[in-house]
Order: sequence, then C-alpha cells, then structure tokens
Amino acid sequence: MKPFRVLALESSCDEFAGAVIEDGVEVLASVVASQAEIHSRYGGVVPEVASREHLRNLAPVLQGTLDAAGCGWEEIDAIAVTQGPGLGGSLLVGVNAAKAVAWARGLPLIPIHHIEGHLYANWLRPAREAWDDTPPPFPLVALVVSGGHTELFWITDHGQVERLGQTRDDAAGEAFDKVGRLLGLPFPGGPVIERVAREADAQTLAATEPFPRAWLRGSYDFSFSGLKTAVLHRTRAGEFDVPATAARFQEAVVDVLAAKTAAAADELGAACVIVAGGVAANGALREALAERCNVPVRVPPIRLCTDNAAMIGAAASYRREREAAALEFDVFSTSGPEVFSAGTR
Repeated sequence: MKPFRVLALESSCDEFAGAVIEDGVEVLASVVASQAEIHSRYGGVVPEVASREHLRNLAPVLQGTLDAAGCGWEEIDAIAVTQGPGLGGSLLVGVNAAKAVAWARGLPLIPIHHIEGHLYANWLRPAREAWDDTPPPFPLVALVVSGGHTELFWITDHGQVERLGQTRDDAAGEAFDKVGRLLGLPFPGGPVIERVAREADAQTLAATEPFPRAWLRGSYDFSFSGLKTAVLHRTRAGEFDVPATAARFQEAVVDVLAAKTAAAADELGAACVIVAGGVAANGALREALAERCNVPVRVPPIRLCTDNAAMIGAAASYRREREAAALEFDVFSTSGPEVFSAGTR
C-alpha cells in the first residue's frame, strides 16, 4: 500500500515549522525556525514581530522540509496546518501558505486545532520507541501544559475527547514566563527556572517558605494567578534567594499538575497518561507524574513537546478519512471551532 504523506505547517506563535509525516507515525522531516532569541530582548513574544519573521522564514522552511524528507511535491498526499488557537497574524501566515500550496498542487487541506496537534505528538515514532513502538492505549488521560494552555482531557478513542478541566486564569507556561521576569531571569522562563531551581542550596531551600497551591477542590481545574502574585509579593518584600524561590515556585506548579492528573487517571480507570505541550519538557514534572500515577506515563521527546509541525501532521493523518476543508476557512485565535466538549464531570 502506498504510504500516506502529509506536509504540515505550524505557525501559531513564534515558531514557523514544517514537517512531512508518513502514515501518522514516521517523521520524514521536521524543521523549526525559532524566534526565541529575537523575542528574548522584549521579555515575551511580540505578535507583529512574530508574524513578520514568519513571512521571512516561510519559503526557506518549506523548501528545507521537502529537502530533509527527500521527496518532491508529487509525493505529498495532503497539506495540514494549524488553524488556531494562537496569534492571529502568525496563524494567517501559515494558513494562507497552506491554502496556496493546496490550491496550486490540487491537494486536500486539513486544518488542525493546535491542542489536538500537541496530543498527537505521542503517536509519532520518536515518542513510541520506549513502549515497544506501540501507540498510547485507550482510554487515557491527557495533560496539555504550554505557554497558552493548561488542560486535562479524557480520551476514549480517536476523535472522542472530553475536557475534564482547564486553567481558570494563567496557563502553567505563562506563569513560568512571568515568574521568570519577576526573578530577573531571561525569556522564556520555563527552562531557565528549571535550571536555576536545580542550583538551590539545600539549607537555603529548607529555610524558604513553600508557596500556596490553588487546589480548587471538587474540580479538575487549575489556577496559577494567585501563585504568581505570591511570588510577586515575596520579591517585593526584599531579600530572597533566586534559586530557592524558583525551586519553590516550580514545586507548587508541579504538585498541582501531577496530583490532579493522577487523581483523574485513578478515578476514570485510565490505561495510561499522556503529556504534551512545552511545559511537558520540564524534568520535575515528568518525575512527579511518573511517581504519582499508577499507570504508565508517556511524554514525547523534548523536541516534540514544544511547538512543531510534526505533531500537526500526525493529527491530520488520523483525520484523513474526514472531509477536507474548503479553502475559505479562517483562522481563530482565542475562540472559534470547539473540537473538545466541555465535559460533565
């Protein structure tokens, strides 16, 4: 049987990425043009700058992706692209490029929800290698933690997804970035806080008061705004140790994420837990989930946790039996097509 190859584009934030995915599993190519260095001088992503950089990176990434995959346009069966959510200007660059290619080549175009893409990073071969090359077994609990999203899902099959809980304010990754700025650390805050936290002196850490947790009892929702404010008050109070404060902050975030994920897996009888999103690269979170969950915990390699097009191509491969989109579809940033139900639990 001829392999099914998807050329995917991802441009929801400050990375412009391309990938070629075969049969929803094989990563033939994955190219990411990052803007982290550009936005670090501003302490966060500047939307207009991001979209303009995407325009510069579009052609090189497209050609580089095909070159890396070792295939030509005639070997591509479908185009996939992130429709949203994300930064409006950034999304427009990727979506319009995908529309142009799909129209010019006469290929079906599959728009993908950004969060659905993150989930499907766990179906790619690099994420399956530690599990005898088997896909995640259903039913499962999925934790998505990134700069813009913190959500917990119950998934019983492909396309059967229920949202169990979500953040009521800041996403976990957003809290990492904002606390990083409060501590005088460079952007992005997540990986820097993790590194600095490992440098905390044991005696100083023991003398540093833990931060509060917003447990939101009776729900699987999250809240990190109060924790961020607690860090702000401590930094304004005067003397504080940066590594110890970073460690206590990370500890508070990880504690709530791991506890609620483990509780959901136990309550619902999950066969496994999958984790996705940029914050899934955090080593402390990975360790806490592995320790607390009573079922296997699958986390993609770090390069597939942050935004990439391979995950979009994987998600599109499992949607290929559905009707391809008409080229008139639009992007959505903070609202738009709901692919996940609100849930009843």
